[in-house]
Amino acid sequence: MIAAGPTAREPIAALVPPTCAGADVRTEAEFTDLYENHFSELAAQVCAYLGDATEAQDLVQEAFLRAWQRWEKVGGYEEPVAWIRRVAWNLATSRHRRNQVARKFLQKSPPPETAPGASPDRVALVEALQHLPAKQRKALVMHYMADMPISAIAESTGAKEGTVKSWLHRGRRELAALLTDEGTPSKVKSKAKAEGKAKDKADPDTLAIRIRPRKPTGTAKVNRRGSGRPSVKEDRR
Repeated sequence: MIAAGPTAREPIAALVPPTCAGADVRTEAEFTDLYENHFSELAAQVCAYLGDATEAQDLVQEAFLRAWQRWEKVGGYEEPVAWIRRVAWNLATSRHRRNQVARKFLQKSPPPETAPGASPDRVALVEALQHLPAKQRKALVMHYMADMPISAIAESTGAKEGTVKSWLHRGRRELAALLTDEGTPSKVKSKAKAEGKAKDKADPDTLAIRIRPRKPTGTAKVNRRGSGRPSVKEDRR
C-alpha cells in the first residue's frame, strides 16, 4: 500500500524509553513540538523515496527516537530537525539496499491499493519515482520535497555538487518521460513532451500529475487482394 502523505504516528510517549522518563517537562515539551511539527513532513519525504508509507513512518520514528536519546546534544543544534532528517535518510538508504531484490519482484506484481485519503496525483508521483535510479530519486525528493539546496544534498550524500545537478537533471528528464495527465504508472510521455514543448525541461511544479499507458501510434491492417498473399499496411491515422 502506497500513501503519498503518511500522517499516522505513535504517541510521543511511546518513543520515550524508560531511561529518559525523568527528563524535565520543558525539554520534553520542546521535543514534542518538534515531533508534532515535522513528523508528517519527514515521513512523506521518506515515503516518496521508499514507496512504502509504513516503512517510512517506522524509520522516521526511529530517527526521532535516536534524537531523543541524544537530546541534550541534538537539542542544542541550530536546526535539530536537520540532524533527524539526515538520520532518517541514512536509515531509508540502508533499508532500500536491503529491499532491492524484493522490490524488483514486487514491481512485477499488480499495482498496490491506494491508501484512504491519498491524493491520486501524489500516489502517481510516488509510483513513478520508484522507476528512477535510487540516487536520482533521492536527489529529487530532497530538493523538491525537503527544499534542500544542492550544497546540502551534496554534503548529505557525499557527492560533488555537479554530480547532484546531474542526478536532478536526469531525474527530471526520466519523470517527464513517465508522467502525463491521467492513468497509471507505465512507460508514458508527459503532456509537455507530447506537444513537443520543453523536451528536457520538466517543471517540478507539474510533476505530481496522473499518468497513463501510452496509446499505440499505429495498428496493423490486413488487406487481401484477389487470391494473392495478404499485404500488411500500417494505419498512421
